[in-house]
This record gives sequence, C-alpha cells and structure tokens, in this order.
Amino acid sequence: MYTTFIQHLEQSLFQRFNLQSRPIPTGLEYKVSDRGKNPATIRSWCYQCPELRKIRYTNIDAGVSAQILNSVIYPSYQYDLPLLGIDFLSFGQVKNLIVMDFQPLFQDEAYLEKYIYPLKALHDKYPELAQNLEMKFYDANQYFSKYLLFAKTDAETVKTRVFEAFQDYLNLYWQMLNSAQPLTDAVDIQRIVKAQKDYDQYSAERDPASGLFSSYFGHEWSERFLYEFLFEDAVPLAAGAAKK
Repeated sequence: MYTTFIQHLEQSLFQRFNLQSRPIPTGLEYKVSDRGKNPATIRSWCYQCPELRKIRYTNIDAGVSAQILNSVIYPSYQYDLPLLGIDFLSFGQVKNLIVMDFQPLFQDEAYLEKYIYPLKALHDKYPELAQNLEMKFYDANQYFSKYLLFAKTDAETVKTRVFEAFQDYLNLYWQMLNSAQPLTDAVDIQRIVKAQKDYDQYSAERDPASGLFSSYFGHEWSERFLYEFLFEDAVPLAAGAAKK
C-alpha cells in the first residue's frame, strides 16, 4: 500500500542529496516472520549525507492484514531543525492511522516560530487529516508540534490526500533545510547532539510499535531493532539502570 510513498521519498532524496548508505546492524535490515496465518516481511533502508546524518525508513508488509511505513529523518548536528517523523499504519484496509510532523527538538517560542509556525498553512490545507486525536503513549507537548497531521481515515484518502500531504510536508522540510544556517559554536552543536539523543531515549521507551514488532518477529529481535536501529542512541532501561 505504501510502495508509492517509498518511491516518492527515494526519488525526492536522491534528486536532492548526495546520499551514502548508512550501515544497518546485521540481521535487522530484512526479516520474514514465521508467525501466524499472514507472514510479515519487514525491510529497512538507511542513508546519510552532509545535511542529514540519518535517514531511515521501514516498511512492514503483511498482505491484507497490515501495511506499515515508518520513517524519521535526523538533520546533521550542525542544524537545529526539527526531525521529520512519519508513521502510516493500515490494518485490514479498514483501519488506517496516519501521523506526520516536524518534531521539534525544543519548545521555546523562538524555535517554534522559526520552524513550526511555517507548518500552519499545510496543516490548514488538510483539515480532515488533523483530527486532534488523543495520544495514548506520548506527551503531545514533547517532540510533537501543534501542526502535526494525526488522523484515522480510509484507504482511499490514504492514496489521495495523505499522499498529497506527504509530498507537501517533504517539500517544506527540504525548503527549510536549504535555507538553514549551519551552527558553528561547539556549545550550540552539543545542545543539538543532546536533544537528538534525548529524542531517541524518549521514543524508544514509549514506542507502541515495539509490541507489534514482537508479535511478528519475536521479542529478542524486536528489542535489537528498537535499540540498535530505530533509536540507536537510546539505552535500554535495564542497561541504563546498571550504569548508574
């Protein structure tokens, strides 16, 4: 279901950036589930370039029972841009959940005015995709903007309006990156390093997809996928406690 989205993302990336493959830990780039009636395949891609330190996207194909696309784009540390986060989940072609946002690293007014308020026009363009749903696993005021697209919708809307919004959000993000001024002060850069690491820790501890991964691919593989690839700068809770 999300093949067209992946193709557009790749075309958009390769046209604009001098991409290099970024290593994915062995065994995590591809796996086929041997569980249940509908075997699932999970495949991931990861790239980097001078402007973007990590571009990752993952597709789960479980036939008619589930289709999932997840992606996060991390700017290089000399840029204070938000992360671009995408989560599209379709189950049985009936239940479709979409999340797309410029995920702010900071919540101060100057930062939001610079990077989040420009999203308002796009947010207003897609009112049916901005449903103000309740967030069950995350604090909506942390690493999310008030202009995120968050909706439950139908398969036809995914193919049309969601795809249009996907293109628009990508284009605006590229525009912001193109006009961004690189940071040069070591203190400022270290602040971005910490903010991105904090994002990984926060996300790894709360990501509800870990349960879904486990149901298809087993707990051990899913924990590796979560901490070694999706949020590689996060420390598992047990390990973090041991270090203290």
